[in-house]
Amino acid sequence: MGLVAAFDIRCESLPLVGVARAVPEATILLRLQFNHGNRPLFIATVTSDSQSTVESALTDADDIDEWMLIGESGDTRRYQALPALSFEEQLGDHIDDLDGLKALATADATIERIEVNTDGWRQSGWFANREAFTEFSSFWQRNAGFRLHRLAYDGDPEPPGDGLSDRQREALRTAYEMGYFDVPRQTSLEKIAAELDISASSVSERIRRAQTQLIEETVATRWPSLPD
Repeated sequence: MGLVAAFDIRCESLPLVGVARAVPEATILLRLQFNHGNRPLFIATVTSDSQSTVESALTDADDIDEWMLIGESGDTRRYQALPALSFEEQLGDHIDDLDGLKALATADATIERIEVNTDGWRQSGWFANREAFTEFSSFWQRNAGFRLHRLAYDGDPEPPGDGLSDRQREALRTAYEMGYFDVPRQTSLEKIAAELDISASSVSERIRRAQTQLIEETVATRWPSLPD
């Protein structure tokens, strides 16, 4: 029976991590199109209220050769980007076992979701068996950082919850209780920040990420067909 897993790979040299650092309040979901030789196209779905900041970060990124906007829905935009480097070129100075990295491409596994963070990737996916997962996790434990969040047999019920972190849930609940989502709005980010004893920018980031997570769990955004 297959396994489903959710985990973090902490490696600042992974693709688009530099973009996440440049726009830390954004939520960046990445999909790789592996039918483009040794440089798979990046399909990045980015939620941020600052389009110009995101696109400046894409332009300045060392691992992106060129990019184009291919879809938009509110504050969420989808970009197609041509990588400037192969995976081996991008990670070669930071990972000693390049043969092991190449071997992962043939592992009996399917990565279903990649969220790009400021220090690496958060991934979830399916593995054919425990041996396939052990090969994958052991490689990243040896070469970068690896933190497992969930490992279960395929078909096991999901644990209760909505995918929110404790901090996101606290920020969302406090904002709701203080009337932030009322029409008209009854409070401000600054007042919520004072209640939580954090900065207004941190409140904004937590609420945005919480909203994105809940939308992903409940509403499927329809995008146009991707170009060849």
